[in-house]
Amino acid sequence: MLISDETLYHRYSDGDESGLESLMERYGNSLTFYINGYIHDIHDAEDLMIEAFARMILKHPNLRDGGFKSYLYKTARHLALRFLAKNKLCYCFDLEKLKNEPESEILIEDIVKTQERDQILHLCMEQLSPDYREVLYLVYFENMCHAEAAAVMRKSKKQVADLIYRGKNSLRKRLEREGITNEKY
Repeated sequence: MLISDETLYHRYSDGDESGLESLMERYGNSLTFYINGYIHDIHDAEDLMIEAFARMILKHPNLRDGGFKSYLYKTARHLALRFLAKNKLCYCFDLEKLKNEPESEILIEDIVKTQERDQILHLCMEQLSPDYREVLYLVYFENMCHAEAAAVMRKSKKQVADLIYRGKNSLRKRLEREGITNEKY
């Protein structure tokens, strides 16, 4: 059974270091990649991921059920935007292609076909506006609910719902132009 984020956070707050370790294992990589979508430097993204956890440790926020992930990502987003401003870089959420090692049982033709489809998806996502990319990433790649994505992006739930709707339509049109239809993108 999966232990909730809030339970792990409360364990850490009560002095159990394993709670923080579990949270960092659960979110460290995905949070780093999310930050990297802003700053385009994986090493600085790792530093900012650690800083996001450090801020959480220092502030000890009182989190409601389901609020840990959105709090952490909102903190990370704030740190990334501050980093960009400090370094006079432009703000633009971007997706970095992640490569995973294929399982040995998968046929090579399926791997090539999947990689080709993923490359087309990545290309089409890159053509979307930064807000569309970010909201689709948070909802579909990070499995956040609309309320969590709204908290991270500092938008209302209605604005997030509208961004998702328009982003999916825009992405669908781009995928169709690339010959991908009837896919769940």
